[in-house]
Amino acid sequence: GPRFRLPAEFIRDGALKTSGLLVAQLGGPSVNPYTPGDPWREISHYGSSPATAQAFIQDRGDKLYRRSMYTYWKRTLPPPNMAIFDAPSREMCTFDRAATNTPLQALVLLNDVQFVEAARAFGERMLTHRGDDAARLAWGFAESTSRPPTRDEATILLDALARERARFASDAAAAAALLAHGESQRDERIPVAEHAAWTQV
Repeated sequence: GPRFRLPAEFIRDGALKTSGLLVAQLGGPSVNPYTPGDPWREISHYGSSPATAQAFIQDRGDKLYRRSMYTYWKRTLPPPNMAIFDAPSREMCTFDRAATNTPLQALVLLNDVQFVEAARAFGERMLTHRGDDAARLAWGFAESTSRPPTRDEATILLDALARERARFASDAAAAAALLAHGESQRDERIPVAEHAAWTQV
């Protein structure tokens, strides 16, 4: 049948699951994961009453990696990184979500701290897999797509890894800056340039 893009919540949850960061705990209170700035202030009559004086306060620790169904959702403001993927506001009933394709979606996947951190953690998972680079890349590809890579895809991945290794080997500051995203701890035994290269791949 035809393919459909996953809903916004599944895109985030899929990245967390593949990275190994997802916290599978069931139930509990809502959580506030990474969010840029204080969007609640922007959409409310801030300070006009106790109800509107609440600022967005990001949670810490495992709460950042709970499934998206536990994300606190203001009625007029979906979480920004999910709104970009057409998560609706809850001002009215929605029986069918729109499915748009915009450059902003690519920018979220490339720059949002949740996705950069997930890439770092997934790169670490690939590095701890047994085998040479080709075997690790094939495992990572299968882990994220549920199929082995084609010969052309495997070549593209190996070329990308070589390119990123060369880039980060000559720019340790950029490698360290990339790996600094997110609150989860990285394995410090992995060389910075190598970890950054796998994160990019």
